Amino acid sequence: MPDKKLIEFGWDEPDAAFLRNRVSEMRATPFDGCVFHMDAIRDGAKIPFTWRCWSSEAFEESAVSHVLDDLNAAQAAGGFPDNFLRFNTTPADVDWFDDFTAILSNAELAAQIARRGHCRGILFDIEQYNAPLFNHSKQRDAASKSWDVYAERVRQRGCEVMDAFERGFPGLTVFLTFGYCLPYHQMIRRGTSLAETDYGLLAPFLDGMVEACSGDAVLVDGHELSYGYHEPEQFDAAYRKMKEELLPIVADPDKYAWVFSFGFGLWLDHDWRRLGWDGEDFSKNSHQPEQFGACVRRALEVADEYVWIYSETPRWWSAEGPVKLPEAYVQAIRRARNESADRSLLWSHRNDAP
Repeated sequence: MPDKKLIEFGWDEPDAAFLRNRVSEMRATPFDGCVFHMDAIRDGAKIPFTWRCWSSEAFEESAVSHVLDDLNAAQAAGGFPDNFLRFNTTPADVDWFDDFTAILSNAELAAQIARRGHCRGILFDIEQYNAPLFNHSKQRDAASKSWDVYAERVRQRGCEVMDAFERGFPGLTVFLTFGYCLPYHQMIRRGTSLAETDYGLLAPFLDGMVEACSGDAVLVDGHELSYGYHEPEQFDAAYRKMKEELLPIVADPDKYAWVFSFGFGLWLDHDWRRLGWDGEDFSKNSHQPEQFGACVRRALEVADEYVWIYSETPRWWSAEGPVKLPEAYVQAIRRARNESADRSLLWSHRNDAP
């Protein structure tokens, strides 16, 4: 059983230079790693690779080579062991039947940077930020190409993207914000077919990734659906759903069970736009410190390996240090992390006993 890992991913998402310059303060947090973004440099101008990698624009290795210097320096100074380089499906201005050469080149390059920079792998953010990439009814040729035709092509693209990731980083971990859990959730909640959901095409895309997954490579369902969970037992039900209940939409259940790892995402300042985020009167927040800690603890106990904490208003890192991050929440998360590790160690000793 792998050790459980706690990952940070939020609006305070750093770049590689920050990882290099803030090693000690980042290692002082309860986390084992974080998600970071990569910028390219062309003619002295900074270009957001993470937000432009799913397009017809191919990036050269020379444009991102500076990132390796920062990552390697951070690692040499004792940086996080489980960092993930973010790779978005943005701007999504390429149809599934268009030329995918640039996208695949960018995927291989990102994985190569992650490997050479001593990262754990890629954070693959499939959210439809700019365009409805996985909604069949919104595809360019939906009127002339059926769901089945698109699904077949999307599965092929899933194979190609996973192949590209593995060319750059054999045996990598691809951490997905959502796996099959999202299209399954939409299908069940709305009582519709997979073809009618907003993220329906994500299922055949993942079928392709599973098919191409080889060696020691791992796919993680980050289960962003757990952002709003408030009760520890909710994680048990979600795990059963990922492991068993959604299998009807998985093309190869046996390989799915072999290559997929199930995790959870928790949103620290959940629903802050409606409730706000109060750094003193915690009763006004969606989560209170001990209650949030209990959820973190249970999520770590139930997950196969990874749990991630998302936040928007509170920032773990910035140029000025933590921002709007009450110490009570930090300590609750730290206790949950330590207690989960202690229980895992006890369980390991029991299993090893003659």
